[in-house]
Amino acid sequence: MSVAISLLRASHPEPAAGVTAVSVLLSVGLHRPVWGVVGAGATVLASQLSIGWVNDALDAPRDAAAGRTDKPVAAGKLSRRLVAALGVAAAVVCVPLGFLSGWAAGLVSALALASALLYDWPLKSTVISPVPYAVSFTCLPAFVVLGAGKTPPLWLLAAGGLLGAGAHFVNTLPDLDADIRTGVRGLPQRFGRRGSLATAALLLLAATAALAFGPPGRPPALIWPAVAAALIALGFGWYRMTRDTTSRAPFLAVIAVALIDVVFLLISGLNLE
Repeated sequence: MSVAISLLRASHPEPAAGVTAVSVLLSVGLHRPVWGVVGAGATVLASQLSIGWVNDALDAPRDAAAGRTDKPVAAGKLSRRLVAALGVAAAVVCVPLGFLSGWAAGLVSALALASALLYDWPLKSTVISPVPYAVSFTCLPAFVVLGAGKTPPLWLLAAGGLLGAGAHFVNTLPDLDADIRTGVRGLPQRFGRRGSLATAALLLLAATAALAFGPPGRPPALIWPAVAAALIALGFGWYRMTRDTTSRAPFLAVIAVALIDVVFLLISGLNLE
């Protein structure tokens, strides 16, 4: 049981569950049959498990040096070889699962997986570290929409890419100092905490605009209070950071905007013609 729990923790369960849930909800909203919804969810879950396990296997020495006791591989609770093997196995399973949604969707799913694994190595420590996130998040709605037999509109792809790039900067914030100490030099680490927060906020607000104003017709009525809430949250977070550089308020603010984007992604995706 302890091994199973450690494997779950090494898979990065929170983002894996979140991304899988978004794909399932989009599939249901696009009226895919049950087998299609299950296939799409299984594809995305397998890709997320692969990405998480490979990431922890590759980063184990750096995580150990940073004292990351929350990482099972770095803490010695799991074999690095075992986690790497499971990551490869999940990737192998992911590819044929993706093609159950059709050839076009399968190719997009394979591209998303390859891009994310390239982030794990070698792009994580380069100035183009946001690119794999942008590519993979662009592919996510494209995979689901193509699997439903529809053509993904450009505004939806743009919103996915912007959300993914913003998520990259948000995701690095909690570990930014440890990453810098252990030699990770991706774009967020080069920008620093304030630069990364500002970049994440701008990217996520741009994603909100794409989702609100990209679809034909009038924007949803909720967009204005949502944008106002996002701006207030970001303003408060930035103010708190100027008063206390260790405050978690800026991080929570950009997380709130990211959640707003996900909600609008689902609303917009469900209304595709």
